[in-house]
Amino acid sequence: MFREMRRNKQVLSVADTVAVLERCTNGILACHGDEGYPYAVPVSFVFSEGKIYFHSAKSGHKVDAILENPKVSFAAVDEDTIVSAEYTSYFRSAIAFGQARIVEGEERRAAFGALVEKYSGDQPAEAKQNEIARCDHALIIAIDIEHLTGKEAIELVRAKGG
Repeated sequence: MFREMRRNKQVLSVADTVAVLERCTNGILACHGDEGYPYAVPVSFVFSEGKIYFHSAKSGHKVDAILENPKVSFAAVDEDTIVSAEYTSYFRSAIAFGQARIVEGEERRAAFGALVEKYSGDQPAEAKQNEIARCDHALIIAIDIEHLTGKEAIELVRAKGG
């Protein structure tokens, strides 16, 4: 169902791909948008419990697109060093395909907690808990990953001895 990566020497291991998602602070969510146009939007996210979670306003283009067609892709890049003498960049990235859904209940609370911890980990525990408890104006959306791949520049593969 999902394509194999053409340049298989550049494929990251599952552990390295997960590490990309754990390191990154933002990614690009791609959905099927209005009038048949793709819709890609940057989001702050957390990778937790094997899923990608992000927050959203309760209405708007992103939510409408997900409710209309929950199939999405998500990309994150954690390395992108331009090497001008080689006319290239040394990159490392991850791409996930899956189904997006609005989460509720304990899953919402846990995902929101993971987001708050990632982006406000240095704040006092009580302040973080208060933020989670009082926030009812945002949705938490999960991507249930069906296919996950990672790739890096061949130069980075070679530097590791590959």
